[in-house]
This record gives sequence, structure tokens and C-alpha cells, in this order.
Amino acid sequence: MEVIAEKTTYEAERGKPMPSKVHAYVQMNVGFELKSRYKDRFTFLSELSLDLNGWLSVPDLAIYPKLSIDVRQDEIRMTEPPLCAIEIISPMQSLQELIDKAKAYFEHKVQSCWLVLPGLRSIYVFRSFDSFSTFTHTDTLLDDVLSVSIPLADVFE
Repeated sequence: MEVIAEKTTYEAERGKPMPSKVHAYVQMNVGFELKSRYKDRFTFLSELSLDLNGWLSVPDLAIYPKLSIDVRQDEIRMTEPPLCAIEIISPMQSLQELIDKAKAYFEHKVQSCWLVLPGLRSIYVFRSFDSFSTFTHTDTLLDDVLSVSIPLADVFE
């Protein structure tokens, strides 16, 4: 008899598996590396709820052009696509799920998508669904769509 695990409330609400310790650690490190270098050009948002023409998603990190944010006025779901969506694989998630998400992001006008695989200490940077570069822990990641780069040694330390 096959046992199918029920989704937690977190997973059901966000449409993705619950993140783990490594997932959280890498997410924080990527966000830190980006913000420390590019806070004047971009706004970085973590676990942001998106509604892109009816397609709901919660990327681990989203990169927007510099936004003016008033912390007294919140927005539950952003309807404007980010410039870049960053997804970090969770232990209970398949690579195919992330690939499908990358395709959907591009279909919804996201310009760049990063798929982060902590277990392989690598990040795939997609310029389009059919064009990507792979960077590992000894590389400096370059996203030529956004003109950003970050060293990955500190992300996966």
C-alpha cells in the first residue's frame, strides 16, 4: 500500500514544499550577497506571493527594479512580474518541478530565473527557458540579463 503524505498548510498555501535548514541558509546567503552589492539598483523580496495573470507562485527570492516601499502599506500579492525569480530546491522537491516553474516564469514575463541546487553547490541562471549557464561553488555567478554577479564561495560555505 502506497502512503501519500498530506501537504502541510504551508505547502498548500505556497504551492511548494516546506524549506529546510540548508534551504533557509542558502536563501539568506544569496539574498545577502545580492543586497550588499546591488541595493541601489534593485529591491530584493523573499517569499513573495505573486499572482501573474492567475498563475500563483511564491519564489524564494524575487528581484525587482528599485521599489519605493512604505512598510505601513502592505500588498498581499504582487501582480507585476519580478525581473528575476530565484528558486531553491527543497529536499522533498523534484528538479522537474523547478524546471516547470522556470518555464512558467518566462511565460509570465520574468526576464531571468535562477535554479539553486544546494546539494550540488550550483546555480543555473536562465536567460530564457532554452538558454542557461551553470555556476558552481568556486565560480562567480554572472546574470548577464540583470548585469549582476556574486561570488558563490560564500553562498555555499
